[in-house]
Amino acid sequence: MLQPLRILFRPKWMVSRSSASYVSRMRHLNKIKEEDEACRAALQSGNIFLYHKLAPLLRRTDSGIYQLPALQTKDVEGILEKLGEDKEMVKESILINCTEQNKAQFSFDVGAIEQTAVEELCRGTFVDLRKAFFLLRGSEAPLVARGQALLRWHQTNGFCSFSGQPTHRNQSGSQRVCHSSGITYYPKMSPVVIVLVSDGKRCLLGRQSTFPRGMYSALAGFCDIGETMEEALRREIAEEVGLEVESIQYSGSQHWPFPQSSFMVACHATVNPDKTQVSVDKVELEDARWFSLEEVQEALTFKAPPRNNKGEPTVFWVPPSYAIANRLIQEWANQQHLKS
Repeated sequence: MLQPLRILFRPKWMVSRSSASYVSRMRHLNKIKEEDEACRAALQSGNIFLYHKLAPLLRRTDSGIYQLPALQTKDVEGILEKLGEDKEMVKESILINCTEQNKAQFSFDVGAIEQTAVEELCRGTFVDLRKAFFLLRGSEAPLVARGQALLRWHQTNGFCSFSGQPTHRNQSGSQRVCHSSGITYYPKMSPVVIVLVSDGKRCLLGRQSTFPRGMYSALAGFCDIGETMEEALRREIAEEVGLEVESIQYSGSQHWPFPQSSFMVACHATVNPDKTQVSVDKVELEDARWFSLEEVQEALTFKAPPRNNKGEPTVFWVPPSYAIANRLIQEWANQQHLKS
């Protein structure tokens, strides 16, 4: 039987804050999201994060730390003019969020402009998002992921799926409308279950052929239409590794920008310790196997992908700290410590 879901940790955003200020900020964000004039005014005083073909702009400090530079709108307009572009292009920016001081934050893709020219003027480098996750601080990673996801959604939803006619965005980019069919489209995420399976002493991790060499992660799969989260989790584990889940515990959730913006629902699951024989579906996974606490602890020490030189044994490692898979693995390791 599946056990009732329970929260294993308290999300960081639930630590003390003024509920009044939070409500005020959310209402301000909703206003600039829904009202074009309010959004245009917010853009003039807001911050913009630049992307080039969906790769975010990062800036390395003198101390070697990478940061996500928040550019002022007037600065971006100046950069566009210096490169011979129309500064009005900045109005194509997409609203991401707003700070606790109610300063609006936008994402803007300059992929049509020569990359090195923008990098030189901005004193930064456009970095692939997967690599950026290893370079940014924890608070910046969700922001840059959300910005990229919204930009990609607009790039791939320019036409109505019913009429085939162009769709048109509002100023904030929170929706697109087809004037022919009358359909309004909103950015969406695909629900995905991600689960760390344990037999009580070991945890089960798998890898796809597309993963970087040596990296293993928690098992994951998309929810089918009509499925509950529990049903999807049990099915995925049965399909991918041939095991039957006995219990489930909810851990948390996360937006993940790959492959096309996913909503990750993370859980821990247990299997009967006497029924742990893994049967890998090679269509879904390249490999899956059980790992001991000692192996997991060593993998968690890597803050960046280890060097896997040819001719040498492959080094086992896990996803970066920002990924919810890492959090599941860390939680399991902590629970194992409490048992010992």
